[in-house]
Amino acid sequence: MGLHENLAKTDGSDIERLDASPVNSAKVRQPLYAPRKKIHPKRAEGKFRQFKWIVMAITLGIYYLAPWIRWDRGDHVPNQAILLDVADRRFYFFFIEIWPQEFYFVAGLLIMAGLGLFLVTSAVGRAWCGYTCPQTVWVDLFLVVERAIEGDRNARIKLDSTPWTPDKIVKRVSKHAIWLLIGVLTGGAWIFYFADAPTLLHDLVTFHAPAIAYLTVAILTATTYVFGGLMREQVCTYMCPWPRIQGAMLDENSLVVTYNDWRGEPRSRHAKKVAAAGETVGDCVDCNACVAVCPMGIDIRDGLQMECITCALCIDACDGVMDKVGHEKGLIGYSTLSDYTHNMLLATADYTVPINPALVRGTDGGFDKNVRHFRWQVIFRPRIILYTVLWSLVGIGLLVALGIRDRLQLDVLHDRNPQFVMESDGSIRNGYTIKILNMRPEPRRFVLSVRDLPGATMTIAGETWSQGRFFGVDVEADAVKTMKIYVTVPKAELPAANREFTFHVEYPQTGESHKYKSSFIVPEKKR
Repeated sequence: MGLHENLAKTDGSDIERLDASPVNSAKVRQPLYAPRKKIHPKRAEGKFRQFKWIVMAITLGIYYLAPWIRWDRGDHVPNQAILLDVADRRFYFFFIEIWPQEFYFVAGLLIMAGLGLFLVTSAVGRAWCGYTCPQTVWVDLFLVVERAIEGDRNARIKLDSTPWTPDKIVKRVSKHAIWLLIGVLTGGAWIFYFADAPTLLHDLVTFHAPAIAYLTVAILTATTYVFGGLMREQVCTYMCPWPRIQGAMLDENSLVVTYNDWRGEPRSRHAKKVAAAGETVGDCVDCNACVAVCPMGIDIRDGLQMECITCALCIDACDGVMDKVGHEKGLIGYSTLSDYTHNMLLATADYTVPINPALVRGTDGGFDKNVRHFRWQVIFRPRIILYTVLWSLVGIGLLVALGIRDRLQLDVLHDRNPQFVMESDGSIRNGYTIKILNMRPEPRRFVLSVRDLPGATMTIAGETWSQGRFFGVDVEADAVKTMKIYVTVPKAELPAANREFTFHVEYPQTGESHKYKSSFIVPEKKR
């Protein structure tokens, strides 16, 4: 029996045909400002839906719980594991502490995120959008609430069309109230990343938190409620730029959700009757289950579309129907354009192309059901290798920089006005603003010295007792010590011209040190 003549074990007419037409149609493109058609996605069951539940639980768990994780850094610095301390200009991530001058670590992570997004899209399409994008995760969460209160797809459609009754008002008010509560919790969790979470929570509930905290919660509550509850797919279609960028990321070997029309067409709800009449029939029973579960409101049978977020719920829905009618799963599945084109040629009896070994030849010379297979070309191709190498190089570079970075830093700024002062004995004095950065979570005493400038002595502004070529400087834990230093050279040892010299700071207990080259300015008559 050939591919299109294979009969279902049960007639497709006993499968419920859902009244679901695509809202975002690939055949008829709607105008940009067309009124929104509300989508009521049906709950799907299957392995991809289960995977989405797991991803949603993990991502929401990380988002809401991460600010409450404690990490002991000593008595002088915060003990919150993940903290973006904007006020003190510090980023803490477990054992890693990022100072403002080390912001290149954050830039590197953003570059890795971008390359990772390119890599994932090139390999498996918009998998990020379908599983881990915050918009997708929160829409899934809002749909859970909506289904729990109003019921599944048919019940929600019916509720929309009924007049306003006390029961409908209660359901709608309850749904939107919970959505707003989720929005409040979303905004509340976000601000905990920027301050000590327990302290800020206490200040919030006692109304002692800064006004910016309440404003941030309000803004995020509104955006979460509007984007996740009211706009949903419109955010992905019109606001997000990635649907338009993904076309440049995909090629003929990218895995994307595909309707295998070479197997499903011509579709019919009455396979046995059509086959008995001598006509060919495909495996698709035209039940519209794939359309009903799609959160973007598209019909995957029209081909890959800009709106598709590769959530694969249509695969689960179709596989469930294939089980009921006794057909093999995979009518809708992950496939590459090259495999799809190859299978289409085989299905149209064009045997001049090389035969795909993953397809099994039938007894009549045709080809049986599509046997899904993995091809190494999906992974080992130039684009994937390039993105992987670049992503790995950036990551390795960040790790190396993290391992060799200094926890002591010295910054020096020479006074501009005046550049020098001539004292009564003819000696020349230059002023400098010095900053010693102690990047350790413990107070330390450093030794500051001046080198490569014969006869020079240093004096801390306002402290004549500190005069000398070196002296100790106490710096608090994880802090910056700013001092005004005067460097003086006696008249007898003045250089003939401006001279470069070195400020040197050292922590004697470990030998950790840092130096900074500066210039000593002398009058022109000495040059």
